[in-house]
Amino acid sequence: MLHIGCHLSISKGFLHMGQEAVSLGADTFQFFTRNPRGGTVRKLDIDDIQALNLFREENHFAPILAHAPYTLNACSASDKTREFAFHAMAEDLQRLEYVAQCRYNFHPGSHVGQGAEIGIARIVEMLDACMFEGQKTTVLLETMAGKGSEVGRNFEELARILEAARLSDHIGVCLDTCHIFDGGYDIVSDLAGVLAEFDRIIGLDRLLAVHLNDSKNVLGSHKDRHEKIGQGYIGMDTFTAIINHPRLRTLPFYLETPNDLDGYAHEIALLRSAYIDR
Repeated sequence: MLHIGCHLSISKGFLHMGQEAVSLGADTFQFFTRNPRGGTVRKLDIDDIQALNLFREENHFAPILAHAPYTLNACSASDKTREFAFHAMAEDLQRLEYVAQCRYNFHPGSHVGQGAEIGIARIVEMLDACMFEGQKTTVLLETMAGKGSEVGRNFEELARILEAARLSDHIGVCLDTCHIFDGGYDIVSDLAGVLAEFDRIIGLDRLLAVHLNDSKNVLGSHKDRHEKIGQGYIGMDTFTAIINHPRLRTLPFYLETPNDLDGYAHEIALLRSAYIDR
């Protein structure tokens, strides 16, 4: 069975997101833990979360994905920005303990000219400070397009974070198709080769989620502009290959394409029709 969902708004609560996902033909979803551009967080409603937990169990959901705000940047040159990153991640992980079968995805950040070495060290420092023994939530590093001074522009940088983090066994990777294509990994012409490289450098056992996004830009553009499925430079044939690949097909997939809910429902149906049950 294809496990697929899309990004949904948390504005009406956790249970509403679960119900909305089912109405779209999904069996999972992604949401922002807090305002993606500012960082403010909604009041914690444990009853609402427990209602979602029950709904998810009744509807056989795959793991859902909590996405950290874009403003979270542990490797910034600004003390204030780094302090916010530490506070937001620590608070998010504590709150997510109430959410069953949930993973926490974040953009590693931008070193803003300090160099990747410093950036990686500061990301590891944040992970070591915020993660705790026995936490239920697995943290995911997202693959990035290499825009500006982004950390995570290649598999090697992510591997170095994973190797250095204290609780590395609670950390995985979310592969974003637009990001790695824009970053120069040719998943269109050589998907098998890209996955083999990922396995050699990081290990496919670390790959726990996939963001399905087409790209408005050509291979290696380092621009990170998402497009609707099948309407960009990646193309529908590649997405069909991804969701049916024997090493990927059981993973949860999350759409972040430029769509409204009807558009997401269309893409979910499109991808389900391309999935081959085995």
